[in-house]
Parts: sequence; C-alpha cells; structure tokens
Amino acid sequence: MRAVDLARELIRRPSVTPADEGCQVMLAERLEPLGFAVEHLRFEDVDNLWARRGTDGPVLCFAGHTDVVPPGPAEQWHVDPFAAEIRGDRLIARGAADMKGGLAAMICAAEEFVAAHPNHSGSIAFLITSDEEGAADNGTLKVMETLAARGETIDWCVIGEPSSEHTLGDTVRIGRRGSLTGLMTVRGVQGHVAYPLLADNPMHALAQFVAAISTNSLDDGNAHFPPTTFQMVNIHCDAGAPNVVPGELACRFNLRYSTEWTHETLAAHIENLLTGLDIDYEIDWRVAGKPFVTEPGRLSSAVETAIRDVTGITPTLSTSGGTSDGRFIAPYGVDVAEVGPINATIHKVNEEVLVADIERLQQIYRRIFEELLL
Repeated sequence: MRAVDLARELIRRPSVTPADEGCQVMLAERLEPLGFAVEHLRFEDVDNLWARRGTDGPVLCFAGHTDVVPPGPAEQWHVDPFAAEIRGDRLIARGAADMKGGLAAMICAAEEFVAAHPNHSGSIAFLITSDEEGAADNGTLKVMETLAARGETIDWCVIGEPSSEHTLGDTVRIGRRGSLTGLMTVRGVQGHVAYPLLADNPMHALAQFVAAISTNSLDDGNAHFPPTTFQMVNIHCDAGAPNVVPGELACRFNLRYSTEWTHETLAAHIENLLTGLDIDYEIDWRVAGKPFVTEPGRLSSAVETAIRDVTGITPTLSTSGGTSDGRFIAPYGVDVAEVGPINATIHKVNEEVLVADIERLQQIYRRIFEELLL
C-alpha cells in the first residue's frame, strides 16, 4: 500500500494548475536517498523537477505532472475532492487517476527497483512538471530545452498518463495526433435581409467551407493513426439587429491530424480550399502539438511484456486521445509510451481509481525498469 499512501499524500495538496503545492519537494525527498541528483527548475510560475540516478546511457525517464484541473462543483462530489478518501475499493479524488496515482506508482517502483538492483545499467530519470493541465508553456517544454542545451539526452520515456480504457493495461499510447487550431475571420458585406443580392452573408460562406471539408475526407489515416478530423468549436456572427445580414464572422475550428500531414501542409490545404471557394478570410493558426509515434522497438516490447506479466493482458498500442507532454519529449528523438490508470473519470466530478490498480501499476513500472535496465 506504499504507492496508495503516497498518492493520498499528493492528492491532499490541492495543486490546481499551475500550482504544485510542495508535491515535487515531497517526491524529491523520496528520490534523493536513492542516489538521485535532484534539480528544481522553476520557469515563471511553474515548478519542474528533474532527477537523475546515474551518468551513463541508456536513460529511462519516467514523466508526469503534479498539477490537476479544478474540481468543479463541490456539491456534486460524493467526497471532499482533496481529502483522498477511499470508498470500498476505490480512491475518489481530484488527481486520483490524472495523475497522482501514476506518479506515486512510479516513485515506489523506482524505490523497489533500486533497492533490489543498486548497480543497474544506464540511468533512471524523472521529469515532473506542474504545467501539463494548463498552458504548458513553462513545464516539460522548457525542461527539454534546458536538457538539450547542455547536451543531456533521454532514450526512453514512460509517461504515467491515464491511458487504459476499460481495464488496467488494455491500452498503451505510443503516439498522439497533432492538434492544429484555426482562428478565422470571414468577411462579407453587411446589408438588409430583404435585399440579399446587395449583401454577402459570411455565415453562408462558412457553411460552404464546412460542407466542403466535411464531405471530402482529408486523408485515410495510416498504420498508426486514424483519419484526420475537423471540428468547429466556436462561431460568432451578429449585426445586433434581426433584419441585418452581418458583414463579418469570427470562428474557431480544430484539426486532429496524423503523420500524413505537417501543420504547414495541412494549413496550406485548408487555405487553398477557402481560396477555391472564393471566401474572403484571414486565419491565425495555432499549433498545440505535432503528431508523433514510437515505432515498435525496445520500449514498446518492454511495456507489453510488463503489462502481460502483471495483468495477463496484451495491450492495444494506440495513438488516440488528446495531447500530452509526450509532444514535447518525442521531437528530441525519444521513444515515448504512455502507461497509466483507467481514464473513464479523468477531469470529471468524482474522479476515481481502483486502489488495486495503483499497486498493479507499480508492479508494471518495476517490470519496465527490469526489462530495460538489467
């Protein structure tokens, strides 16, 4: 129950993003006696922890975050979201699954592995941030830049994000789709609704665009990724009177895309489509993350073996879901896999994790250590 106890200690620190509330100091105090060299890297209002045991390669890094999303309406929780209560076989709390349960399992797995194998090969590292659930500008992104600037590299990275869908270990994320957002203004001509030939309705132009992009698929995906998806997120268009055609529309849309595209080629494709429809537009493109995938190799093999040994399950290797801090780590040539609890309740009221899953996750992480560093 050591991992469960540590998870509860972390949860009782209400570290709503980007706050850390001392969680990283607590984790550092567990790692330093094991021989980890610990660095606290603060960028603006974000705390980050880089800890490493060993100086040789290969480097196996476990990554995660101490920040959590706000708990939401307190009256809808069955328990105090930061009391870390166990009800029956479940730990119910904000951050139980995303991802303080995973963090605790990582630390305790490292303690067990180092105690049993103090002279293991390579190096063990931890990269922990308090800026994963927020803007993500001063967290893992900045730590990776710092490591690169001094020539420090990572070979394999296991992220404790809640990757499982129905039962622990059924899904491992070996990549993520890219996320490209367009903030678009469509210009028309304002006019009276009774005289449509004297106006140019930007809402009609947007409807043409949405119909065109929804009718024709952007790609068919590939071996690792599903087809690229397009979703409208927000539309604002109002002239302030019921009998006036607005002259301008502002909207926001998002594309989740595969490695069939770069964000440059995808943006160019969208702009060509708009131009072909003779739409008067301006777009401000925002890239939240580029697609990445870890090809089959040592890391994926170690993860699959560890999960099978502990749970009897052969996991599905997936690139589904939103973005994660893996998007900041993979571009440095690092193989990345996300292995964590069931994600059904993350960011929800009454977030929960099975107590037994925290303990089994600790065993999975220890087996990954053994597969890669012995």
